[in-house]
Amino acid sequence: MKIADLITWFEAWANPAWCESWDNCGWQIEPGILPEKARVLVCLTPTLAVMQEAIAHKANLIFAHHPLIFTPPKSLRSGEAIAEMVRLAFTHNIGIYTAHTNFDQVQDGTADVLAQILELKEVTPIVPTQGGLGYGRVGLLEPFLTLQQLLTTIQTRLAPPNLIFSPSADLQQIISRVAVLGGSGGSYISAVAKTGATAYLTSDCKFHQFQESRDAYGGLGLPNLILIDAGHYATERPACDRLVQKFQSLNLNWVQLSQNDEDFRQFFG
Repeated sequence: MKIADLITWFEAWANPAWCESWDNCGWQIEPGILPEKARVLVCLTPTLAVMQEAIAHKANLIFAHHPLIFTPPKSLRSGEAIAEMVRLAFTHNIGIYTAHTNFDQVQDGTADVLAQILELKEVTPIVPTQGGLGYGRVGLLEPFLTLQQLLTTIQTRLAPPNLIFSPSADLQQIISRVAVLGGSGGSYISAVAKTGATAYLTSDCKFHQFQESRDAYGGLGLPNLILIDAGHYATERPACDRLVQKFQSLNLNWVQLSQNDEDFRQFFG
């Protein structure tokens, strides 16, 4: 399959026009590769390590979830990461394409894959956008789990380096309804609370967002929300793996999940 045909197929599924106004979805660098047969390296974040991996495998497309360029750079100078990515992309004829908030909304996107990993039933978006799609997912656990069992399931299936949860939570509390949103989901806490979910799996939550989830909704007649932060990498990397599987079904010349993708956080002890 040619790269042009692959992108046409993908954009019919996850239209880059759906991305948020602050986002940058679609082509980041396109050095004239559209007619070539696709050799694709899928990653969460396009970094110099991923670029070197693409060069080693003679890939001609890095397909990333996170944009390389969020805002227009004021300059490109030797030694700067983005400038080096651009230089290497044109030198080695490697394109960089990003699917970010458009990929978050779709079936088999970041949130949908998390819901599937937890085997949630009767799944709906936390915040609907269009055509049954939207940000995040909320659904039922069958069978119900205790919070301790749910945390163990998350730890086993996502393997986060650190798992943070609301400290006042009762580990033996029965959890029936769970919300999930890959990546930074703290801004969706109020929307999650209105879904009736008891637990919310996401990442990048701030100190006071844990306080908000614990305290803010009881007075509104809503249940306190158990916030579970598994980290940005752990909650979004599975969707990259799913994307590789979908690309493999298209019989591409070559496609692989990056082995040099990085979790930019480490925990001591």
